Amino acid sequence: MSRKQVLRPEPGRGHDPAHDRATAPPADDTGCPILHVDMDAFFASVELLERPELKGTPVIIGATGARGVVLSATYEARRFGVHSAMPMTRARRLCPRAVVIPPSHGKYSEVSKSVMEIFHAITPEVEPISSDEAFLDVGGALRRLGPPAAIAAMIRAQVAERHGITCSVGVASSKFVAKLASRHCKPDGLLVVPADGVVEFLHPLPVAALWGVGERTEQALVRLGIRTVGDLAHVPPATLRREFGAVGEHLAALAWGRDDRRVTPHAPDKSIGAEETFSHDVDDPEAIRRELLRLSERVAARLRAGGHIGRTVSVKLRRADFTTITRSRTLREPTDVAKEIYATACELFAAAGLERVRLRLVGVRVENLRPAAAATRQLGLGERETGWREAEMAMDKAARRFGPEAVRPASLVRPPFDGMDL
Repeated sequence: MSRKQVLRPEPGRGHDPAHDRATAPPADDTGCPILHVDMDAFFASVELLERPELKGTPVIIGATGARGVVLSATYEARRFGVHSAMPMTRARRLCPRAVVIPPSHGKYSEVSKSVMEIFHAITPEVEPISSDEAFLDVGGALRRLGPPAAIAAMIRAQVAERHGITCSVGVASSKFVAKLASRHCKPDGLLVVPADGVVEFLHPLPVAALWGVGERTEQALVRLGIRTVGDLAHVPPATLRREFGAVGEHLAALAWGRDDRRVTPHAPDKSIGAEETFSHDVDDPEAIRRELLRLSERVAARLRAGGHIGRTVSVKLRRADFTTITRSRTLREPTDVAKEIYATACELFAAAGLERVRLRLVGVRVENLRPAAAATRQLGLGERETGWREAEMAMDKAARRFGPEAVRPASLVRPPFDGMDL
């Protein structure tokens, strides 16, 4: 299209913004302060930093068990139809030559945090969507850093220089169009959709590109002869309201590029949790309790890393027939100590009456969070500090230096279940 700009570096040229600008015609980014930055195959890209010999080959990140799912895949694997959230068994059938690498969540969190720091150095108006994508409103940074497209090129260059991985950036007048733009120029691209070129960009796209159009809605639209965004845009609003209610009005607005949502800086976490899907159903209560301990350790470490404490502990228990039961308890004092979280999780597990029932998934979550620095724990009469928090903080330090398996409770010094942390 004449009004959009896709930038990709030539092979071997890296991410030089000056080269980008020299090899593509300038796009009119006036009135386009919204950026959507999306890391390319993020988990896979981080893993390949330590496995450079695998670059250019199909690689899948995910657990290898029968119930594992794909977390990420290189674009070489995606050409075979592999995508995230796909069952690993299907992914391996589609791409039997792919190298499968178990996930390393600590590495991803570390790189994600550093990437978000790049964004915040440009503008405080950053809205993370996940660990590997975010919206930015750079309107307040234009005088200092230049036009939106130049800022987008700067972000791509800094991410590549600091981490050796790539990202794609959409630049537009709204969040909806910016996100579509980043997807449109993947991988390793920059796409500007001018404010007066939104309709030209949107209308040829398939109707499934619109936010809110899932599989069922798409099927209903296709039955009405609506296959593209342009088709939808020209359907009378009364027809859309009759067929889809309020959702129809929402889709009609998006079809004309109307999206007035603002970039909202990240709200504080409301809860932190971890869960595990077993490779086979488990009915051994001791095995379940070991898994609750492992998950409690993980949740507590995430709480401390984020500077949070929480007062409500909940467990999630999914039976073999997919029936899911949750139980929660509010503590007297908020905590970030794994020992306290684990003790409560075990009590909730026992109270659920599922100790001899086959389970396929268990989870631990801490809610009602508050900043750890703002809280002071009151000791009861005659009560003594346990030192557990200090011990676990020492474990955090060892894990950061030597890896997450460096220090563990004795009961966890055995192969963990082959599952997927969701």
